Amino acid sequence: MNKKTLVNLYHSMLRIRLVEMEIAKRYSEWKMRCPTHLSIGQEIAGSVVGMLVNDNDYAVSSHRSHAHYLGKGGNLNQLIAELYGKETGCSGGRGGSMHLIDDSVGFKASSAIVGNSIPIGVGLGLSIQLNKSNQISCIFFGDGATEEGVFYESLNFSAVRELPILYICENNLYSVYSPLSVRQPNKRKIFEMVDSIGIESNHFEGTDSIEVYKAVEKVIKKIRSKGKPQFIEISTYRWLEHCGPNDDNDIGYRDTKEFEMWKNNDPILNLERYLKSNEVLTDVLINSMKKEIEKEINEAFIFAENSSFPAQNTLYDFIYK
Repeated sequence: MNKKTLVNLYHSMLRIRLVEMEIAKRYSEWKMRCPTHLSIGQEIAGSVVGMLVNDNDYAVSSHRSHAHYLGKGGNLNQLIAELYGKETGCSGGRGGSMHLIDDSVGFKASSAIVGNSIPIGVGLGLSIQLNKSNQISCIFFGDGATEEGVFYESLNFSAVRELPILYICENNLYSVYSPLSVRQPNKRKIFEMVDSIGIESNHFEGTDSIEVYKAVEKVIKKIRSKGKPQFIEISTYRWLEHCGPNDDNDIGYRDTKEFEMWKNNDPILNLERYLKSNEVLTDVLINSMKKEIEKEINEAFIFAENSSFPAQNTLYDFIYK
């Protein structure tokens, strides 16, 4: 990886982190009234995939979609305005945090229903095949979605039809408050199960962004050259509560030592240490980057605050029957 790519990867992950932290900070102001599922600690998948695909490639996501939307190039002003329910939001102020879209960069949809966006992404993959274009369809979801029936149906269909789809499973070990141990067989690995269905699968640790970037780059090249689906499982960890801006370790569903282990192995800090030790970035440059991102974020919140709510007579606009 050249220096420019490394810096861009760090910038993308840091930007997502700072956006999410500001959302968490301001959420208690009661101006963002939609439920919000934050991706703090899970920035790696959205950043890596977003950098390696093109604007005309498609992407769909789940309820925890901010990182995927921003990584794919989604408009930040429109994201924050959507959280505020304003007409300038990316979904016209009607969707909130869990229903994002930016068609200009191929981010087609995110959905609140677990697993619901997976068949949408498969349909997009089928359209690519029918149109004989060189695009790919990226489908982001969590480990909980692998327990939905539509997940297996979609895998089977895309394997049989050999569709150009990249499945990205972010395994953060928990579905709300339930660990994998009470939801799935102890010795079963998600990526191995998918491989047995007939889709080439890989597993990556989500703490080393450089290794994940290199591996995913190869996976995407395979999809473009062969037109067949690929599956990647990335082990990751969310720092905050399932839904909301707060810490929730006090309620006891996950071990403090486990949390500290993941937090101390933060992929952003790991990459930052690498860049500094290899003289790619300095503290001065990093602080300058942070200030630039913080300025952009502040302007996005000002944009949202100054935007208008949708007019009452537009209540039924953008509704498809």
